Amino acid sequence: MRERRFANASQPTEFLDFESREVRRFVRDVVPDHASPRERAVRLFHAVRDGVRYDLEDVDLSRRGLRASAVLRRGRGMCVHKAVLYAAVLRAVGVPSRLVLTDVRNHQSSPRLRAILGGDVLHYHCLTSMWLDGRWIKASPAFDRVTCRLFGITPPDFDGWSDGLPHPYDARGRQHMEFLRFYGEFVDLPYRMVIEGLRAEHPLLFGEPRPVLARPLAVDAAAGRD
Repeated sequence: MRERRFANASQPTEFLDFESREVRRFVRDVVPDHASPRERAVRLFHAVRDGVRYDLEDVDLSRRGLRASAVLRRGRGMCVHKAVLYAAVLRAVGVPSRLVLTDVRNHQSSPRLRAILGGDVLHYHCLTSMWLDGRWIKASPAFDRVTCRLFGITPPDFDGWSDGLPHPYDARGRQHMEFLRFYGEFVDLPYRMVIEGLRAEHPLLFGEPRPVLARPLAVDAAAGRD
């Protein structure tokens, strides 16, 4: 019997709307009927990581756009969209989940990415934690295989036993992702906190027009990072 202290980490919320048709269909297509909780978490991690494209070009940061069902309909999003979706599908298969907010420094940011974000630090980077076998473990499905290959980094993986986080070094041994600050873990997306923080630190994610976003980041990477 699930402990009562996990009840809030197992329920549908405004953003983790796992009872929606879109989320139910996604889970049904990914998870076999008799999979263990760990197998479900791993399968769903890879499905979210590679089935939803990481994108900063045209993000929908509205309340509606950050719901798990909307992320599936759109098929792309930044870290917060993908973490929300992963947390939602975990709850859909009975795995308690929470959202984790952090600041990270990307030491391998391209000039365009730094222009978009105003530097090499991404504030309010979002990932997911889940309760498996008596402990909380973390995983970040943000960066899909295609994006990672284009930028020469190893995609974060998750085996259900240990944290699946972005690698601190890239494929050539250079420093890549550095965690700077943890804001905490949340049973639903603290929308106002995240949006006010992103707007203050990364205004180009909101402003129009956005000339530095004239082409997708994947094209930027393929072109040799400017």
